Amino acid sequence: MTTEKLINRTKILVVLIISAILLSGCSGGLGKTGPKSVTAVVVTGGHDYEKEPFFKMFDELNGINYVNFDLKDESEIFENIGNWNYDVIVLYNMSLKISDKRKENFLNLLNKKGVGIVALHHSIANFQDWPEYRKIIGAKYFLDDGVDNGKPVKRGAYKEGVNINVFVAGKKHPVTKDLKDFSIIDETYKNYLVEPDNKVLLTTDSPDNEKSICWVRSFGKSKVCYIQLGHGKTAYENTDFRTLLSNAIRWTAGKK
Repeated sequence: MTTEKLINRTKILVVLIISAILLSGCSGGLGKTGPKSVTAVVVTGGHDYEKEPFFKMFDELNGINYVNFDLKDESEIFENIGNWNYDVIVLYNMSLKISDKRKENFLNLLNKKGVGIVALHHSIANFQDWPEYRKIIGAKYFLDDGVDNGKPVKRGAYKEGVNINVFVAGKKHPVTKDLKDFSIIDETYKNYLVEPDNKVLLTTDSPDNEKSICWVRSFGKSKVCYIQLGHGKTAYENTDFRTLLSNAIRWTAGKK
């Protein structure tokens, strides 16, 4: 083989390698692996849910990487936060127990690291005996009748398979970007208490539900969003719910 032919083959090989690298970077996964992506940890446990359609929904959220942390003893994700590398915590658990050490670590993630919180649906009932959690997410769903600030409160009520009308109250907020009023078949919650300093973004007129169903707030250095929707497959496959969830994760992570 002549020197000229060898040089030409080498040039062709270099072009092919560069093309392959460029193509691999433009594959369908770019939205999830690009520099603007968000890394979320989706915390589950303590409540049944439809796993396959739930994670299929997360698989199809563009620009969001996620891992699932399925709790075994209700709060062990907060046992050691030394190597924490998640931008956002998506709470989809229903846990009761959390030790003082784990409370402290949870609060450090919010007060020092500014980790975002997106709390979904039944996570409103987490940590019933920890008053600080109510301040974090901006509400409390009571699992039993009781007393709150000297006033009697009823245990929460719920109803599955309800066609819920959803109204956008905060139309200029990044979490409700591209959203208009919509309807969704989901589970309603009644009797939960909502903190007065929440910025309410979505409301409903369903008599089986409290009026406020999505809000944002801040806690420490963190942005927090609670979304009361999200019970099952009819919610997971709803395009408006997906838009809402994606926007909430990005906003709490500090991404546009």
